[in-house]
Amino acid sequence: MGNHCKDHKKQPGAVSEVFHLQERALPKLKENTLCKILRKLLFKKQISLEKLISFAQQEKAEKMKPSLRFFLAGFLLLILQTGLCYGIKWIALSKTSLALALNQTQHCKQLEGLVVSQVQLCRSNLELMQTIIQAAREVIKTCRKTFSDMRWNCSSIELAPNYLLDLDRGTRESAFVYALSAAAISHTIARACTTGDLPGCSCGPIPGETPGPGYRWGGCADNLNYGLIMGSKFSDAPMKMKKSGSQANKLMHLHNSEVGRQVLKASLEMKCKCHGVSGSCSIKTCWKGLQELRDIALDLKTKYLSATKVVHRPMGTRKYLVPKDIDIRPVKETELIYLQSSPDFCMKNEKVGSHGTQDRSAWRERENPRSQYSRQCNKTSNGSDSCDLMCCGRGYNPYMDKVVERCHCKYHWCCYVTCKKCERTVERYVCK
Repeated sequence: MGNHCKDHKKQPGAVSEVFHLQERALPKLKENTLCKILRKLLFKKQISLEKLISFAQQEKAEKMKPSLRFFLAGFLLLILQTGLCYGIKWIALSKTSLALALNQTQHCKQLEGLVVSQVQLCRSNLELMQTIIQAAREVIKTCRKTFSDMRWNCSSIELAPNYLLDLDRGTRESAFVYALSAAAISHTIARACTTGDLPGCSCGPIPGETPGPGYRWGGCADNLNYGLIMGSKFSDAPMKMKKSGSQANKLMHLHNSEVGRQVLKASLEMKCKCHGVSGSCSIKTCWKGLQELRDIALDLKTKYLSATKVVHRPMGTRKYLVPKDIDIRPVKETELIYLQSSPDFCMKNEKVGSHGTQDRSAWRERENPRSQYSRQCNKTSNGSDSCDLMCCGRGYNPYMDKVVERCHCKYHWCCYVTCKKCERTVERYVCK
């Protein structure tokens, strides 16, 4: 198979537009032309994997030369083994139009990124879908914020459901996104129960333990149990399909999703409100509430930085995921794991899912130096956002930016504050 995939010049009359795989054209393609098309399938997602598999199963595929048929079968096997998994494609729900009412079961088919079992869950739990859509938006916002100081800044998550290889393979980055998305959907559902946005649930249960002196249980606890049940049903559904990639990838994604839920469970803490004469706080009413999703994401980021590379290895009669370098121990339930190493994300290479950190537009379009392609760095930092690390040793360019902020604020009795708007110029830096 590898011998067919060589770089070549564009051939006259090559079927470069066969993204719909016309049945009369595909059997006649040369190996390197087919390779070019299949590359576009894998990297640009201009045709679906399902359509290619469907064609391979048709009788007309038998008209292909034996070597070409072997090549096509090998390529499909490679894709399936590397695990193009559908597990986080539901994040594409973030793009759902606000005009979509989602009050009828047929609306579920209009939602992007869902597998069949998720569509079925949508039909039987319509009232839950707006909350899940909100969870998808929270995943994107939180991931971007959490990694804003890193070379990989989670920007590719916004391509859902057509991810690049940084999230389509079993990478360290995909491990984080799976964990965060599993935590986010359960977190959002649990909070929606508390606020009364979901008719099928209410406040969480009152804890069985007795609070200390001066404390009493009250308020409305986040319904974590309901959030975990419904969230895992929805987010794990793609990994439980028979045709969802290799067994190794499914095990890895399910493991990382469970790590996300574990961190969510650990974030449940006692929150209290004071009562008493003149604010004396003689009595405290308490309930169990979840930390903010941004705090959960920071815990998961720590696990991302120390994630363990694993391999799918036979142990007895079954295969298990075990640490690649220290396979004398099983994978810990609390650690994120990955199968594929990631690039350093210094240079742009969409084939591996890297946008790079080069300033590709700021100096061509000086009127917009803070475009999405510019990666700012911190000249005085020693962390991951430092200009040395962020720019991979290439150096950086300074530019002046005008900032408008509130100033000269004055308190008025009673009770409001007025401020003026002041403008100042600050120096910022973008990677070369």
